[in-house]
Amino acid sequence: MSTQAAMGNSVPSPQKIEKKPVKFSNLLLGAGLNMFEVTTLGQPLEVVKTTMAANRKDTFAGAMGRIWGRGGVLGFYQGLIPWAWIEASTKGAVLLFVASEAEYYAKTFGANNFVAGISGGMFGGLAQAYATMGFCTCMKTVEITQHKLAAQGIKPPSTFKTFADIYRKEGIRGINKGVNAVAIRQVTNWGSRFGLSRLAENGIRKTMGKENGERLSAIERITASALGGGLSAWNQPIEVIRVEMQSKTEDPNRPKNLTVGKTLRYIYSQNGVRGLYRGVAPRIGLGVWQTVCMVALGDMAKEAVEKLTGEAVTAKH
Repeated sequence: MSTQAAMGNSVPSPQKIEKKPVKFSNLLLGAGLNMFEVTTLGQPLEVVKTTMAANRKDTFAGAMGRIWGRGGVLGFYQGLIPWAWIEASTKGAVLLFVASEAEYYAKTFGANNFVAGISGGMFGGLAQAYATMGFCTCMKTVEITQHKLAAQGIKPPSTFKTFADIYRKEGIRGINKGVNAVAIRQVTNWGSRFGLSRLAENGIRKTMGKENGERLSAIERITASALGGGLSAWNQPIEVIRVEMQSKTEDPNRPKNLTVGKTLRYIYSQNGVRGLYRGVAPRIGLGVWQTVCMVALGDMAKEAVEKLTGEAVTAKH
């Protein structure tokens, strides 16, 4: 018998790091919530945000009028089918798979839960951009910003013809134009959303006297997540750069073969600092709406999915 055992001392074993399984119920929930969010207010806010970013001299009212002129109410849903639906139904699955792996390996290197969570979110966001979001955001932006051919008496090409034309002329790089800006946006989005939401949550706990781990109410959780989502719009310049790189708006002053750096300099030279933050208001609204869908509706959706699949839903949305 060892001396430690004889003396009644036990050496605490290191906490076992377990990889969280990615269940079908989690993927189904994420896809369903994303589809609902984008089909309701999500795409109209996305269209307004993109229109303002592409037409940086437009006021909010001017952007609304421009969109309405493209087709009334339907103008606010340009790019929804199939691009926004493809993006919404796949990005949750990509994020969940990659974030789970990244979080697990971060913990094996000694990271705490907070750092591991941010790491998982950042790597998941990076994977989202290059796997599905690059070409989806590109095609959505193309549809939103291309000229009104109908006004010239020309029948606008279908969405798939537009896709085929870009692929024929520019190949995969044309379809994924602006993907590096999308990647930067997603990495900073998920990192800042996670960190700022946690910061807001800590503030709410102090204010409400729940610093000992008491459960937050639905309103408190929504408030914390909405603050995190809204404040993460600090990286709006990356979003404006992304839109400009993917835009089909004609401008003879715009440099050819745009990179993130070239686009930044071009926007700044044309519109200054304010131009880099065009569309930030609808983007904040989009972040709040996504939060309401994922948090407020998430609990009800979890119950429905658990009844449908018989699996306990463990993913955090």
